[in-house]
Amino acid sequence: MITSSARLNQVATGADISTERQDAATFFEVNPLPEPHVPADMLNALEAEDTTNLDAFRTISAMDLAMYQVPLEESAVDDFAVRLFDILGYTSREVVLRTRKDIELVICGASMHAKTDVCLLRNRSEIILLVQEDKRHLENRGDAEAQLIAKAIAAFQSNNKKRVLAGLDPVQHSLMPGIVMIGTAPIFYKIPVTENLANAVTYGIFPQAPTIVHFHVPTIPRPHRRLSEGMKPLDNRHAILRCYEAFKRFIILE
Repeated sequence: MITSSARLNQVATGADISTERQDAATFFEVNPLPEPHVPADMLNALEAEDTTNLDAFRTISAMDLAMYQVPLEESAVDDFAVRLFDILGYTSREVVLRTRKDIELVICGASMHAKTDVCLLRNRSEIILLVQEDKRHLENRGDAEAQLIAKAIAAFQSNNKKRVLAGLDPVQHSLMPGIVMIGTAPIFYKIPVTENLANAVTYGIFPQAPTIVHFHVPTIPRPHRRLSEGMKPLDNRHAILRCYEAFKRFIILE
């Protein structure tokens, strides 16, 4: 087995995959976006110390840590994502969170490890959502978008392998929800993965049809400050949490 961010970055271009930005109504397939089901403190308390709800205190504290990046050091973004998914209700008795999970990805006949930052698992095995942190503050960490797409293909391969071992038929296509996080600022993705695409990556052949990955960048009041402000300001936080709430529907439907 080999591990290589560069190999992950090559998957999207080599498999005829492109990305297309969509507005909120088109991407989430709902208009207006739903209000987030979170404790009131998540929407009204700017600082963790202003909260009375313990879950909100922990989540806002994790958010503050995630916004502070130390050069050449792993950030707290993954920890924040875990807190955020829990408080938003992404997890349940059937759906649990994992960080740093290894997934086998076969590229051109060679096996490598694709390590997730954060993922959601249904029944402790089926990967149903992926989170990729943008690690441009670290050296030679590559393109977060390309890595997310490559890991979605790896998740498709892994999920089908487990289905076959369980005596079930492999699925022919799947929509993998994904998120790229730049600090606390998310970009949402819907990644369609087909058996044809997965086989093209596995055997190093050109796919029969192109793949279009749709993404949405949340609309916030001060877009030019997206990376510096993240989810800290209450108006940004409300807008982004509405996107997270709307995004849950793709997990439920899959």
